Amino acid sequence: MLEVTVQATLKNETIVAVKKLDMKHSRAKADFESEIRLISNVHHRNLVRLLGCCTKGSDLLLVYEFMENKSLDIFLYDQNRGSLSWKQRVDIIFGTAKGIAFLHEDYHTTIIHRDIKPGNILLNNHFQAKIEDFGLARLLPENHRHISTKFAGTLGYTTPEYAISGHLSEKVDIYGFGIVMLEIIRGRKSTDVTPDSTFDYLLKEAWKLYETDMHQNLADVALNSNEYQGEEVKKLVEIAMLCVQSTPSSRPAMSQVIFMLAGDGSVGLQRAVRTSSFSYEVGVQIDNGALLSTQESASE
Repeated sequence: MLEVTVQATLKNETIVAVKKLDMKHSRAKADFESEIRLISNVHHRNLVRLLGCCTKGSDLLLVYEFMENKSLDIFLYDQNRGSLSWKQRVDIIFGTAKGIAFLHEDYHTTIIHRDIKPGNILLNNHFQAKIEDFGLARLLPENHRHISTKFAGTLGYTTPEYAISGHLSEKVDIYGFGIVMLEIIRGRKSTDVTPDSTFDYLLKEAWKLYETDMHQNLADVALNSNEYQGEEVKKLVEIAMLCVQSTPSSRPAMSQVIFMLAGDGSVGLQRAVRTSSFSYEVGVQIDNGALLSTQESASE
């Protein structure tokens, strides 16, 4: 969906972020109403707070708390690439996990974000992570394992079962979180590949290193090797690998992810298994036939 976010100052001198949705987009009003309905009643330190909205005239405006450092993708593979320390990366992973866990398990009903990616993870002046953009979010009815819906989200961060069959569950967010973890560790976009194929898609590269017990080689080369230990990288990569399992039931709940992240040293994880029926190069291919391109973003 086309949108523009600008910085503004209220009369009381509070700085806010104002997101204007493009009325020309067919989903603008529906996404606007969905975001207000969901996020206005959801409060957590790792979720961006909605302060107000405006529906007068042709403008659809959402007013949010201002996040000084903008979005995570800027620090992973844009103008500030490589500037995050290892500790900051770990804290961002932890904070994002807590935000997702609240949506899935601590609210009175399960909320599926549907578009977990670095562009939707904002950072305040202390680099605290907060999840934003709930225009695509859906509620999972009680006693339902999944709902069937038209695909919406960003390709490259979604799951095979959702892209292919439209089966939406909280495991879609967990898969996206696993991809984001790998991007934070590696410092590059999951779908990037050089024209001369000198390196693979990130997920394929991660699997190769994981299966050969070379997890530590996935750490961003921009990091100082004195900032982290090989076992720290290994643990995070193992957790990410569990999150991107091809079978939804094999992916951990986000509360389990937090428990594993908080553990000291090795947590005795069951080894993740790469299922051969899916190609992990793009995350939405099957039997080596391209179903969807990972270079674009799709929405309802």
